[in-house]
Amino acid sequence: MTKLETQCAAAKKASYTLSAAGTDLKNMALESIAKALIENQDRWLLANSQDLAAAKAAGMRPALLDRLALTPERIAGVAEGLRQVAALPDPIGKVDRMETRPNGLIIGRRRVPLGVVAIIYEARPNVTVDAAALCLKSGNACVLRGGSEAIHSNMAAVEIMRKTLAEAGLPEDCTALVQDTGRETANELMRLDKYIDVLIPRGGAGLIRSVAKNASVPVIRTGEGVCHVYIDREADLQMGAEILFNAKCSRPSVCNAAECVVLHRDIAREFLAVAVPLLDRHEVELRCDEEALALLGSRGVPATEDDWNAEYGDYTLAVRIVGSAEEAIEFINAHSTGHSESLVTRDYFTAQRFLDQVDAAAVYVNASTRFTDGGEFGLGAEIGISTQKMHARGPMGLEELTSCKYIIYGQGQVR
Repeated sequence: MTKLETQCAAAKKASYTLSAAGTDLKNMALESIAKALIENQDRWLLANSQDLAAAKAAGMRPALLDRLALTPERIAGVAEGLRQVAALPDPIGKVDRMETRPNGLIIGRRRVPLGVVAIIYEARPNVTVDAAALCLKSGNACVLRGGSEAIHSNMAAVEIMRKTLAEAGLPEDCTALVQDTGRETANELMRLDKYIDVLIPRGGAGLIRSVAKNASVPVIRTGEGVCHVYIDREADLQMGAEILFNAKCSRPSVCNAAECVVLHRDIAREFLAVAVPLLDRHEVELRCDEEALALLGSRGVPATEDDWNAEYGDYTLAVRIVGSAEEAIEFINAHSTGHSESLVTRDYFTAQRFLDQVDAAAVYVNASTRFTDGGEFGLGAEIGISTQKMHARGPMGLEELTSCKYIIYGQGQVR
């Protein structure tokens, strides 16, 4: 067996113990991990500083450096996320159907863990803890494979968590980190369907498509975020400008950030006069179609066809002008990755049409796309935002990390 196969086999074995663990034990472990991360934050920050130094030397963009960086405040937020997960209802063992058949069999459906969840992700060390926490609470062992840019941060976090799990009376192999960040190891992980029950990629479109193409393990696609904000002809323009500013600029590197603003032709000039001064605060580059470029002049640059499908992850925004809400919906459905889409309008019927016809995991009226998040949706820390329709869609919390089994009680029935 290879080193990775041995690691995944150990996770599989640990998953059987974890699946039978009671809620109190899992919650105690989560609370202990939260405490341990705070107590050992200097160790985690030191490891993170190594990653940041290497990333800066390699020329990593500021927006991606922000995703990589840990601070005492962010660590406190991670710990609070663990406590929130501990406080959530445990889905495992929940029976959501029970009925007696005409033959006397009593048939129920019970929530059970998926088993072993592997997560391949990029420069987000908080994901290491969030993913482990959700897997732990939902009774799943996890095998984590982060990117090379966060390897020291991830190693420190997992070492702290594994030590705490053992002290709590759970197998430390419930949480495992793949320390070899090479492509060959990632490809091997994608094919270990003997041990891995589901694989979740979190990161850019390139990573997700590579995993979906190469994996023999079942894959849940998450995180591809070409998100739009449509400013309707009946919009409150000041509200729209503030929503767009938040959706684009509050944290441009994340998957729920807006990448394209779609403007109704009737209000385009007036809206841009309100919105551009806000976008100027971060020197947002505007990549415009011909109509928008005519309105913005030298403030914009010509868009290419690639811009309508781009996930920039930076202070860059595509600008498209349309003649109707129907045209906006058609454009969004053609270029969306199915993550989050927002409409700003005062017209009830336009809002209902947008909600009904836009094909995405989260569809907003008069709110920023930045709310697509497990914590904001009341799910605790999410393991990812699923952009597909099978098994799970949208923020993946505890219930989305479960499957089911049928339990049948008989009295000697035969068929």
